[in-house]
Amino acid sequence: MFLMVVIILYRWSSDPRGRGPENPDWVDSPVPLVMTGGDPYIRALMRTISAAESNTANPYYLLYGGARVQDLSHHPDDCVEIVTGPNLGDCTTAAGRYQFLSTTWHDKAAKYHPHPPGWYAIWGDYDFSPEYQDEVVYYWLIDKSAWGTDLSQQLRQGQLETVLAILSGTWTSLGYGIESNSMSAYLPKIYADMLAEELGQELAQ
Repeated sequence: MFLMVVIILYRWSSDPRGRGPENPDWVDSPVPLVMTGGDPYIRALMRTISAAESNTANPYYLLYGGARVQDLSHHPDDCVEIVTGPNLGDCTTAAGRYQFLSTTWHDKAAKYHPHPPGWYAIWGDYDFSPEYQDEVVYYWLIDKSAWGTDLSQQLRQGQLETVLAILSGTWTSLGYGIESNSMSAYLPKIYADMLAEELGQELAQ
């Protein structure tokens, strides 16, 4: 099932986020989510996003540029210089499986994190552990008001390209934003394989 994905991924040239095939942490296809349960169509979409953003064996620990962070008790908020593309020379705090900017993480975690800091922790931060990275993205993606549409329903109707276009304003590597890459054209095939796997796992439960 993943033979075509392997061929596709290895055609992807070196990427400054540390995602290219010369990276020893590189994997043939997006690793499973840590989060359990949920809509298999959205789960497959999440894995497709990470194929474009962080396709390594440990994507939850990835910083832009390929470095790794050890402490996931909070978003690392390390600003790394951007070395290519329209934002060359700026810096980015992109981190984790979905390459959350620190500002985006705090905004979305405030809405979707299942375990926010206690009321007494005025300066508390949101846990950035793998399962919470997944859950924040999951609940964000299923929030119809966030995207102006029901992404799951569109996926069930076969409208993947429409969904990727909607999400490209957030994840520019998905093919319709300002920084699409050589991976973008192959995301539909990757999504199809991820969906088959997620549906298979759901049937096996």
